[in-house]
Amino acid sequence: MSDRFYTPQPLSTGELTLSGPDAHHMATVRRFAPGDAVVLFNGDGAEYPAEVVAVGKKQVTLTVLRRDVISREVPFPIVIGSALPKGDRADYLIEKLVEVGANRFIPLVSERSVVIPKDGTLAKLERGVIEASKQCGRNVLMRIDPPKLWAEFVHMPDLPPAKFVLHTADGSPAERPESGAVFAVGPEGGFTTAEVLAATGAGWRVVSFGPRVLRVETAAVVATTWATAGR
Repeated sequence: MSDRFYTPQPLSTGELTLSGPDAHHMATVRRFAPGDAVVLFNGDGAEYPAEVVAVGKKQVTLTVLRRDVISREVPFPIVIGSALPKGDRADYLIEKLVEVGANRFIPLVSERSVVIPKDGTLAKLERGVIEASKQCGRNVLMRIDPPKLWAEFVHMPDLPPAKFVLHTADGSPAERPESGAVFAVGPEGGFTTAEVLAATGAGWRVVSFGPRVLRVETAAVVATTWATAGR
């Protein structure tokens, strides 16, 4: 796979001038030169093979050769609602969710949440989505929602019909969904009894992936991988 670069601007065949961080990375860090081949994407579901035409200090001029519609997406929605883990573990969580195919992430604020999302958190997570998409070849960006309180999250009307709360203590073995699914992952201390009851009262099913207590990011990635494997 050729080197991939993201741009938020519309893409079409013909000449294109890139500026900003990706142009800097392409020109200064990677030292691309006229004639080099790259692939551009902007999240519209396609990728755009291009050739470098000219390289400056702050911008790169390319010729976009064509538009290739190449889907590397799971054929149904996989939503992860999760408390954010501490530090770099949140970056790992987003990176791996993109790689294994989740298409929407909702940061959760629950009673035992350790990390409360602040201003700038969403922008940082979105940058992580872009970097992971460059690496794994996805041409559609995983959506990052604003943070949701648990009481709001369990009643959201736009979630897939198969709703699972991951809860080691009382969960039954999970049955692999045949279509879209949403998984709720609690903070390090897990969900409280009241939170689990609120979810089951709203039609969620409590499931477990075994007797061992998984870290937040591990549980989210295991759930997504289990639901998307081979699809």
